[in-house]
Amino acid sequence: MTETNFQCGLEAVIEILGGKWKPLILFHLTSGAKRTSQLRRLVTNVSEKMLIQHLKEMMNDGIIRRIDFQTVPPHVEYELTDFGQSLSKVLAPLCEWGTRHSAEVATIVQSRKRGSEAA
Repeated sequence: MTETNFQCGLEAVIEILGGKWKPLILFHLTSGAKRTSQLRRLVTNVSEKMLIQHLKEMMNDGIIRRIDFQTVPPHVEYELTDFGQSLSKVLAPLCEWGTRHSAEVATIVQSRKRGSEAA
């Protein structure tokens, strides 16, 4: 087995939260346990396949836990572990930054779209 050495802490965070959807899933679970259908509505534009894949990866990484209520019809919820809760606290400043700069970011995104259409 190869030892993993991170050059900085951000590399460790990206290893766990890499990808477009995992930070959003983590953010929405900070307010409490959610069913898959709730997460699908909250994490807009994520496909069912990607949502399930990311939920499985996050469970394997110890960020979230799956609670199966053993009922018919099936009732399953996902919630943050203590490890996941500690990671979610890191997202709060990023969310605040995004809120403060959302207009500027929207302008940047639009500029990128215009640039790619012109190419």
